Amino acid sequence: MTRKQKRLITIGTLGVVLAVAVGMILYALSGQISFFYSPSQAKEAALASGTSFRLGGLVKDGSWKKTGEESDFIVTDGETELSVHYVGLLPDLFREGQGIVADGTLGADGVFAANRVLAKHDENYMPKEVVEELKARGEWQRDGAGS
Repeated sequence: MTRKQKRLITIGTLGVVLAVAVGMILYALSGQISFFYSPSQAKEAALASGTSFRLGGLVKDGSWKKTGEESDFIVTDGETELSVHYVGLLPDLFREGQGIVADGTLGADGVFAANRVLAKHDENYMPKEVVEELKARGEWQRDGAGS
C-alpha cells in the first residue's frame, strides 16, 4: 500500500467516525428539542395531540381559575387563545395580564397540559418572538404607555 492510499483510508475512517458521532449527538438531542409557539402559531401549525412545545403569551384577564394545586387559565397573543391546565405551584410573579412561557404538551381535547410555567415581570425576560408578535398586533404596552 502506498502512502497516498494509507492517507485516503485514514481520512475516510475519520470522516465515517465524525459522521457517526454527529448522528449520535443529533439523535440524543432530538428528544430534548422544544419548539416555541404563540397560540396563533400553534393553531396555524395544526399540532397533533401529544406534541411537546413551549407556549408563550399573556394570561388573559379573568381566565385564571385555581383549585388546590390545579390551575386553569387562557394564554393569548391578542388574536388566538389557548386553554392551559397546570398542576403544581405557580411562580410568585404569575398573574393575569402577565407574560408567561409554559412547557408542556397539547392534549387531544385542545388543552395545553403544562408541566412547567415561567412568569417574568416585564418583556425584557419574555422570549423575543412573543414580544415582537404582541407589538406587531398592538397588544404590547410597557409601563402603561404604547411601545
